[in-house]
Amino acid sequence: MSLIPYDDRDGFIWFDGQLIPFRDAKLHVLTHALHYASCVFEGERAYDGEVFHLTEHSQRLYDSAKLMDFTLPYSAAEIDAATRATVAANKMPSCYVRPVAWRGSEMMGVSAQNNKIHVAIAVWEWPSYFSPEAKMKGLRLQISDWRRPAPNTAPTKAKAAGLYMICTLSKHKAEREGYQDALMLDWRGQIAEATGANIFFAKDGKLHTPTPDCFLDGITRRAVIAMAKARGIEVIERAIQPEEMTGFQECFLTGTAAEVTPVSEIGPYKFTPGTICKQLLADFDAATHRKAAA
Repeated sequence: MSLIPYDDRDGFIWFDGQLIPFRDAKLHVLTHALHYASCVFEGERAYDGEVFHLTEHSQRLYDSAKLMDFTLPYSAAEIDAATRATVAANKMPSCYVRPVAWRGSEMMGVSAQNNKIHVAIAVWEWPSYFSPEAKMKGLRLQISDWRRPAPNTAPTKAKAAGLYMICTLSKHKAEREGYQDALMLDWRGQIAEATGANIFFAKDGKLHTPTPDCFLDGITRRAVIAMAKARGIEVIERAIQPEEMTGFQECFLTGTAAEVTPVSEIGPYKFTPGTICKQLLADFDAATHRKAAA
């Protein structure tokens, strides 16, 4: 992964309706989003010039803003068009895409009724979130001390910046202790997700995945479920207790950054990437590189 700072790059960022030089996309230190987390975002990937499930991402950005009590000044269709223009302007047919929307600096305090809503879209080169070697071996996850909040304590259906605070804390601790990521339980003690990806388990030819009632029902998650069902693999969405991991044979993560990544270890529990992991890795690769395969 590149070590070039994200505020010192060539290229263009779409910012409030126009493409501007990457280095000119700046905010004031008293921006409301910085102090009160009034910010939503998306993580997307372009493959061979096309953003995977673009409209679903644009609509989720719009819906997340509504859950955070603000309305984007652009429709999902306009965000789609702006995203395509940004990818094209940066001449990056395969890249990571980050749309973000936030409250500006007109008011400073908990209340921000009159703050301007800003929207920006940036792209950059970003290979697989985990190294090829790590993918082949399967990731090692720690079980986080932090838990996903109950849906009556936070807008858990929004992809909101503030909800990732405990993800950063969990991942930092895991990396310091020799792991690559962390599994997060929910407030009930049930399995929820990793710090930035959904989780699946395989047993006896069937997939099991937690019901997303307090965390995001990921767009990649839904796509992989459709791929599995197309293969005749039964997918069971349900509450999963941590101790059930003893009986699962395979495990993998899904997400825009993670794509489809096998897991070999979660705390004391071990898994072996096998037939289902390999099949869905291949199906995902085929779905995201259709132009190259054509």
